[in-house]
Amino acid sequence: MFEVSRRDLIIGAAGASAAFGLDKPLAFIGAAQAQTTPAGPGFKSYKVGDIEVISLYDGVWEKAHDENFIKGVNVAQTKAALKAGGLADAFVTVPFTIMAVKTPSGVVLIDTGTGGQTGGPKAGLAMQSMAAAGIDPKSVKTIVISHFHGDHIFGLKQKDGTAQVFPDAEIIVPAAEYKWWTQPADSIPQPRRGNAQLVTTTLGTWKNVKQVDGEADVAPGIRAIPAFGHTQGHTAFLISSGGKQLLVTGDATNLYTLFVKNPDWAVAFDHVPDLAVETRKKLFDRAIADKAMVAGYHWGLPNVGTIAKDGNGYAFTPAS
Repeated sequence: MFEVSRRDLIIGAAGASAAFGLDKPLAFIGAAQAQTTPAGPGFKSYKVGDIEVISLYDGVWEKAHDENFIKGVNVAQTKAALKAGGLADAFVTVPFTIMAVKTPSGVVLIDTGTGGQTGGPKAGLAMQSMAAAGIDPKSVKTIVISHFHGDHIFGLKQKDGTAQVFPDAEIIVPAAEYKWWTQPADSIPQPRRGNAQLVTTTLGTWKNVKQVDGEADVAPGIRAIPAFGHTQGHTAFLISSGGKQLLVTGDATNLYTLFVKNPDWAVAFDHVPDLAVETRKKLFDRAIADKAMVAGYHWGLPNVGTIAKDGNGYAFTPAS
């Protein structure tokens, strides 16, 4: 199992450095390891072989409970699962965390966050977290997108209008995802047509967008892994260096407290629920077999750690 180093959580620009190794037996997350949501901008850094990977916190959505959030699971069950994972149960705390990868050719971002345009008033901290981590936005040369939900792509555009935040970066998107969102509007379910229109007027017109099909290298040490289900073209990314691996799973799950322990639970945001469940299990099984670390977009900080089987579900141990 490979070692991971981290810098302590940064609130503002102050912080300290520390290092740790992940060589202990895995155990299901408990209150002492509960998913955390900082009060302000923050980051953590890790080493994957010779590559530095930095988790950038973009804030949190405090989602009101509703009976449709998880297919076949009621609010009482959801609250019980949150409490069992050491989380408050007054609402569902949904964090947003993007990844920055330092490569010889520049910084690669995996997703870009909410842009302060979705997710409520406590979201939109990615640029502040980037500054705290010492990352100049001009150093971002490549952006790879897991899927086109607003909390992953709104950080590409300015808050008012369609001007790009990273006009000099190449934006790499899954071809299957691009095809689904740019199909004729009457083929898209009504609730998703507004987002489809935004995709058409931004990614559909920008000249620096490149589509990749299937499993493919998208940047040095980073490979796209099709992980369909959450959306029709949802894609994970495998970071590899020096025989070490980190599988960035995107939205293959929502909160790990709920959907890692209970992989058969399908969140309301999954476009193809049965396929999403199948994909999440395959990704976790692959990570276990390959002794790879895993990261999740909605897993707070730290959002990187190890995964193991745990009865009918899985156990996530954060790298902390």
